[in-house]
Amino acid sequence: MINRRRFLSYGLSLGAMGLLASCQRSSNTKLENVPASGAEHTAASHLDSHMGMNNSLYNQKTLLMRPEEQKLLDETHFPVAGLLPMMPLLKNESKRAQQFVGRLVAKKQTLELVKGMPTEFWLYNGILGGPQIVLYEEDEVSILFVNELDQPTTVHFHGLPIPPSQDGNPHDAVLSGKARTYTFKLPKGSAGTYWYHTHAHGLSAEQAFRGLAGTCIVKSRNDPLAALPEQHWVFSDLRLDAHAQIPENTQMDWINGREGEFVLMNGAYKPQIELKETTRIRVWNMCNARYLRLHIPDCDIIVVGTDGGLLEQPQAPVSELLVVPAERYEIILKPRKQGRLVLQNLPYDRKKMMTTFDTKTSELASIHLAMPEFNLPKTLRSLPRFATPTAEHIVNFSEEHNVALEQMFKVNGQTFDMNRIDLIGQVHATEDWLITNASHMDHPFHLHGTQFEVIEFMEFGESSQPPYRALKDTVNVKPLQSVRVRCKQDFKGLRMFHCHILEHEALGMMGQIDIR
Repeated sequence: MINRRRFLSYGLSLGAMGLLASCQRSSNTKLENVPASGAEHTAASHLDSHMGMNNSLYNQKTLLMRPEEQKLLDETHFPVAGLLPMMPLLKNESKRAQQFVGRLVAKKQTLELVKGMPTEFWLYNGILGGPQIVLYEEDEVSILFVNELDQPTTVHFHGLPIPPSQDGNPHDAVLSGKARTYTFKLPKGSAGTYWYHTHAHGLSAEQAFRGLAGTCIVKSRNDPLAALPEQHWVFSDLRLDAHAQIPENTQMDWINGREGEFVLMNGAYKPQIELKETTRIRVWNMCNARYLRLHIPDCDIIVVGTDGGLLEQPQAPVSELLVVPAERYEIILKPRKQGRLVLQNLPYDRKKMMTTFDTKTSELASIHLAMPEFNLPKTLRSLPRFATPTAEHIVNFSEEHNVALEQMFKVNGQTFDMNRIDLIGQVHATEDWLITNASHMDHPFHLHGTQFEVIEFMEFGESSQPPYRALKDTVNVKPLQSVRVRCKQDFKGLRMFHCHILEHEALGMMGQIDIR
């Protein structure tokens, strides 16, 4: 394998870059073997056309820019926010108990974040960070989605245990000017911290960094922490050029994943956070590729929940928390002193290509703490135990450096093909997944439609277990590391699995499993 720091000298085939539609179409199992509606086939065909020769994925001029060549907005021009804003709620239009009816519209929206310089975003309901969807276990949910963008898109309900046909798969694109309704019923035991975002084939990275993401919470009516007030920390990042417009990706963005220069919380830059009592804090990392290593000097963090809900008991206090792209946590702060503190993002080396590791610690927010002592419950809930696994699925993330960009990031030696089935699983069966990262950089693995339990990490011949049992749908896999997870799928149909660095997903670091 060539040295990754020098691979550009081997000729990254820029002239051959361009089209995800040109990815290799070889497989042992074809999608035609899976029943699908005519509408799904029509949408998929239109999406392939959208990604064709007249709609190149890459802007060649921007692609060839080095990061320092982009004329970006000076940090001093971006206003620092006041108090941390609350996320607006998606209105429930139903008056029936245990029913939620809502409406999402994806559209272009101009917001003036920088005085006198309006910025065009692509947003759900015109809200930066999206309207927050709050549901309860056993709710019947119906969400009308209208696409007013100029390109196809979907709404993927990240982490929710819902049928594949209602989960915004890339095969089920909603075309420009069209609408569809997502309907599903949430099972008991599904309380947790989720989100929703675009999953359009080849287009998800750009649609996400332009704003198409929002948060979702599923609550339990028997919540042991229901008495605590809640605060939500929704992290996203934003890049603006000198005219306060969102620029396209450069080559380095596609290779390493895009990290916007401005890290926002609830759509605000460096806000002020007030905590006057013990508070349940839900944390989302909605960035395309940025890893968050959260730290508050003179304050510890108690983890009480992950992607799929509460843990069995509160964990011992820690000084920092790594939140990778797409991960969520529920935390309680335990200050060692009261007063003004600073929420920081510590440097994390995820082994990006052709860049120097940035060792700078950045400030995300200021926090004013005036919290009395609070005794958390010793037990939060009992997590289900999976049965003995009946199958094992092998997933291998890899990079290939002397090829065109859209052939660089692979799963099991291949880039994503909408017409290929990569794995076959059995509905309701407990199955293991062994994910190995044979590449040089960290990759967050995400599996659709279920919550899994991490069983073990394997690295350099050594095996270790996670510090606590938890339900998750996203797990970081370091270079040359393997991770074993265990889960079951409760619906038949196609499920995606992929790297959640969205540029890598868009370039084909994704596969699909047919649950039969």
